[in-house]
Amino acid sequence: MRERARDKGRLEDILEYSNNVTMLIEGHTFGSFVGDKSTYYSVMKNVEIVGEAAYMLSKAFKKANPATPWKIVQGMRHVLVHDYATIDDKELYNTAVNGIPELRQQVEKYLADTDWEIWESLPDDFEDTTDETMLKLARKMKADGMPTELIAKYTSLTSEEIDKL
Repeated sequence: MRERARDKGRLEDILEYSNNVTMLIEGHTFGSFVGDKSTYYSVMKNVEIVGEAAYMLSKAFKKANPATPWKIVQGMRHVLVHDYATIDDKELYNTAVNGIPELRQQVEKYLADTDWEIWESLPDDFEDTTDETMLKLARKMKADGMPTELIAKYTSLTSEEIDKL
């Protein structure tokens, strides 16, 4: 189930398994990576878990953080699990060497910058709430002194709309 309350833990999983990939791939060239089946399949499994954790993030979290190519991360998992016969060794190596470190940096930022108490307190179906409900919540957030940028992130209202509240 994709719940806001589980987003932080799923991001922590992405971070943990991304760190595993980085540790496993360290010191490997493409040739040594492909030739070392133990490392190859360990990297593959960890990248798969990263994709699964990304897939299980709430839609609201992914929508609120569009800088990360969530569909690509999830798509890699899909290939590894369902289309394993078509895995491109170069693409897996490139993901491990380039994609995973970039994803890890983004996830570290999300973990540090998100106010998890507020995020988890919003209803799971928040993105489907009515405009009036969103405005009411934004008014409360503003009254509680929350910065405009965070209100905008959680409600999808513009700064101008929030200033008028």
